[in-house]
Amino acid sequence: MRYHIISIAALLLSTMALQAQTLDIEHLAGGNTIVRVSEPQNTRYLLLPIEEKAPEAPVKIICGNDLSRTISVRLALDKVDYMVPLDLSEWAGEDIKFLIHLPVDRATGRDAQNEICWSKMKLSDVIDTENREIFRPAYHHTPEYGWMNDPNGMFYKDGEWHLYYQWGPHGSMWNNLTWGHSVSRDLIHWEYRPEAIKPDALGYIFSGSCVVDHNNTAGFGKDAVIALYTSAAEVQSQSLAYSLDGGDTFIKYPGNPILTADIADFRDPNMFWNEEIGKWNLILACGQEMRIYTSDNLIDWKEESRFGQSYGSHDGVWECPDLFKLSVEGTSEEKWVLFCNINPGGPSGGSATQYFIGDFDGSKFTLDNPEMYLDGKALWQDYGKDHYAAVSFSNAPDGRHTMIAWMSNWEYANNVPTMQFRSANTIAREPFLYNVDGKVYLGSRPSPEYAGTGLDKTVKVKGSCTVTLSNENGEEFVITYDQKAMTLSCDRSRSGMVDFSQHFNTVATAPVCRRITSFRIFVDNCSVEVFANDGEVCMTSLVFPSQPLNTVTVNKIK
Repeated sequence: MRYHIISIAALLLSTMALQAQTLDIEHLAGGNTIVRVSEPQNTRYLLLPIEEKAPEAPVKIICGNDLSRTISVRLALDKVDYMVPLDLSEWAGEDIKFLIHLPVDRATGRDAQNEICWSKMKLSDVIDTENREIFRPAYHHTPEYGWMNDPNGMFYKDGEWHLYYQWGPHGSMWNNLTWGHSVSRDLIHWEYRPEAIKPDALGYIFSGSCVVDHNNTAGFGKDAVIALYTSAAEVQSQSLAYSLDGGDTFIKYPGNPILTADIADFRDPNMFWNEEIGKWNLILACGQEMRIYTSDNLIDWKEESRFGQSYGSHDGVWECPDLFKLSVEGTSEEKWVLFCNINPGGPSGGSATQYFIGDFDGSKFTLDNPEMYLDGKALWQDYGKDHYAAVSFSNAPDGRHTMIAWMSNWEYANNVPTMQFRSANTIAREPFLYNVDGKVYLGSRPSPEYAGTGLDKTVKVKGSCTVTLSNENGEEFVITYDQKAMTLSCDRSRSGMVDFSQHFNTVATAPVCRRITSFRIFVDNCSVEVFANDGEVCMTSLVFPSQPLNTVTVNKIK
């Protein structure tokens, strides 16, 4: 992961620049304050002091006399947990001011103009992103700073993997969602790119997908990158943007939104070119079902069918769909897999990724073995507590379907013990299908880029056993395989910090279809990812140990 370190020269230059730039802070009635930036063309960032237990304060960004954007910020009242940058370059050369309402209760004797945030707010030409978090992963993707949840719009082009993600740049708790952007050539080392798609009058930028339009079907140019995403405000609708520079910057389609509906939960468009019908397909999460559409041009969409009634888990809202075809290993058979992320309703509580296997004719998805999904039964891509919003990269090389998920859970994602950033992604995985007693199941292997890197541990086992990951402080993460009961469980109750949420101190358990003979385990500074039998069963867990879990012990169970 790349971090920027402030040099002494940069600090000196920043100090000289600040001598010519000031913040004019004027307190008004009712907890309102106007902050003016003098000579904004000469400074890059307004640094905002954040206190996470403070209430959210609405900040109106006013350019000239027009409202440019409104963000919500937990401005510090009693202490500063950390600083976040507000990039001013968008308004360079403009008259810019901020109208801030600090929601403090005057009945308690507090006066908004006396809060600590005003003395700590400052201008700077640089931001300090040197890592201060002991739990920041060494080889998993994280945001440079701020909040992150679902991976979005992922695609591969010209040797680069593009990962967009739900990003909250103005604090490390969910809000102000936009698309962050990172790029990698090996799925391990990531380079941060500027914010890709920013909120607008239609709302926050929620999840979506990107494709490379090789044949210029949308009319924006051959090989243009097309993004569909959910615009989320009072209602949720689908919008389009396109990129002519390989995904670094996007131009929003003037006819947005391009797809609307009369339901509240209408989001997360996932599109792909279907060679079998010569059209684009689109899968949309709509309440507790998926809607399937077709299009010739990525702009005009026709609803073809709906899927989901009576099948799988319906204990939460359906989100973040994906749909693609895979071969069944060891056979000449191919099957379509429909992924449906759900929150809550996961097998260990909270959010998780369920899947459905069947056939797809370009307009309708038909289940195989529907009895496997009736009466609330579900199949899960990962039975751990911290695997959600799994989606694949489009245009991946060599026909691959490479997936990445958000490595957290909505039950406690806002409260995990980091502040400079929150949330990481799983390692990239390659899904596959395998047959057991005439029924087909989904597995996921670590992507081949991780082979030989020394990041993982491989353990051979025979029969019931425990595999314990531990450190010198006695903290441990225990994997238990019960061959008789045909279950696999992960216990993190003694793995380090667990008391920040009542939902975290849990044991996750997965059913096993056939005997386990090996584990491949990826351990990082805040996570353990377990792949049994080369990925036939997967379990992903966050951990927060005081020292790395660097010792592996295997014990047989009689």
